[in-house]
Amino acid sequence: MRVLLIKLSSLGDVVHTLPAAMDIRHAHPQAQIDWVCEPAFAPLVRLCPAIDRVIEMDLRRWRQQPFSRTTRTAWLAFKRQLQELAFDVVIDVQGLTKSAWVSRLARLTPGGFRVAMAHRTDGSAYEAPTRWVADRCISLSPHIHAVDRARQVCAQALGHVVPAVFQPGLGELCAASGPKPWVICVHGTSRDDKLWPESHWHELGQRLLQQQLTPVWVHGSDVEQSRSERLAAQLPGSQVWPRMSLDRLTHQMAQVSGVIGVDSGLSHIAVAMGLPHVQIYNFDTAWRTGPQHLAHQVAVYQQPSPSVDQVWQAWSQVGAQGRVA
Repeated sequence: MRVLLIKLSSLGDVVHTLPAAMDIRHAHPQAQIDWVCEPAFAPLVRLCPAIDRVIEMDLRRWRQQPFSRTTRTAWLAFKRQLQELAFDVVIDVQGLTKSAWVSRLARLTPGGFRVAMAHRTDGSAYEAPTRWVADRCISLSPHIHAVDRARQVCAQALGHVVPAVFQPGLGELCAASGPKPWVICVHGTSRDDKLWPESHWHELGQRLLQQQLTPVWVHGSDVEQSRSERLAAQLPGSQVWPRMSLDRLTHQMAQVSGVIGVDSGLSHIAVAMGLPHVQIYNFDTAWRTGPQHLAHQVAVYQQPSPSVDQVWQAWSQVGAQGRVA
């Protein structure tokens, strides 16, 4: 059986779909599972042991120069790769016009079919074309976690029961390396209203150092790098990791003892790796995107933001359980 998963972006959404791919591999060991996503996330998807082939679709760049020769060449190469194989089941896990377009473009085997969600769920985007091109539409509970939504869509599409054992998708990366006394502090995110106060990070870093743990500051932008360097200067003994590619950073994360971070793609990667993790929320959205499937991962929510004591108490609980690969 050949299965195509369509989840193009964003980083958190892609990571939330990895457990669904692991479910498919568990229920259908002989299946070939391909995945269409944007190039920025392809290296991460390739690290998932359930995935056989990743097909990159650089739609964001194509939109910038839709009529250029470069775009035409890239588009034809994408179409050729997508249609190289015919699929028994094409599953649109994204639910947007762009993912519906990919679903329609994919080739089906005789008897093959396309699957999509029948409606939007709370807090998630949804566009009608996704069901217009589908042969089968999956109805879901409106109030559902992003991970569970993807797992249920794939299970109903392929006729298996969602496995009782939860496999987050990148846990095998941690199996080969023993943890070092590093705790990654994910202070950067795409929205300023998701940030945790810098003074809180400073106090948290002090507490980690007192416990013989090394705070590691990571960054993906110049603003985040400046914040990392300020915190490291105030906290001798902490580290600033250089900016690196997503797959290299993921491999580096396999060595740490745990992660404390705001609601961001990197925090979601920590969840997918099965690392001890505390995720910080200024909004009551942890029910939809936060960690809740593994005991050593928790979300902390408070407005306007959680206190250092709240985050430290959560970390003391998950860190005491040790790293689980």
